[in-house]
Amino acid sequence: MDRLTFLGTGDSMGVPRVYCDCEVCTEARTGGLNRRTRSSVLLECGGGQMIIDCGPTWGSQMERMRMRDLDHLLITHAHYDHIGGLPEYADLCRWRRKKGHVYAPAEVLQSLHGFFPWLENQLVYQEVDDGFSFGEWRIFPWRVCHGRNGFSYAYHFSKPGYQWVYCPDSIRLSPEEKRPLENLQLLILGTNFYKEEADPDTRSVYDIVEALQLVEEMNPERVFFTHLSHGIDLNESERYELPERCKLAHEGLRLVLC
Repeated sequence: MDRLTFLGTGDSMGVPRVYCDCEVCTEARTGGLNRRTRSSVLLECGGGQMIIDCGPTWGSQMERMRMRDLDHLLITHAHYDHIGGLPEYADLCRWRRKKGHVYAPAEVLQSLHGFFPWLENQLVYQEVDDGFSFGEWRIFPWRVCHGRNGFSYAYHFSKPGYQWVYCPDSIRLSPEEKRPLENLQLLILGTNFYKEEADPDTRSVYDIVEALQLVEEMNPERVFFTHLSHGIDLNESERYELPERCKLAHEGLRLVLC
């Protein structure tokens, strides 16, 4: 049985914010439902275990899952909240006397080499621009608009009878960028706020209002919103009036992929 577990569902800063005393951050400090580490998921299938993204809270996510080893990492883009845990992962590989496998498109791997050139003593970088297989899944990356922050990659996973997409950092997708979102059984999409009021030119991730428009257009069977800021309160999820197929992800949530 293939499973997907949300290890982290927070935005780039996580929740709580150190400086913030809002209701969401205050509740998160008690270890409540709103406590969120950087966005990441764990795929478990016939190919083994693979984590998507490795942010600075990767170690605590591994501890929470009681995982002591990992062979495969898939990276969406080279921003700190998605790669800040790579030195810690490389240290795991060093102590385990093995090479870890890190998969990403070539331009992402080039950035990783520039940021962390020493990690290649412990990590094997594998380009996946043309797609690759993991277990029964065929996985393809495609470049998506990340607004003010440039670009990210999303990943399309498929096997007979099931297709799903992981897209944590995107906004204003073009028609071409939307095409892999057709005919999905599951979409995991990043949404920082319910309705973000910031200048559009400064933004980099969908808000929920915009995401619901995308969902209506692309019509996936199930949707989970992740990459949630302290502007989202999981204890008051009914206030967002989400359609039945759309849910707010929380850390530890496990889905069966079938």
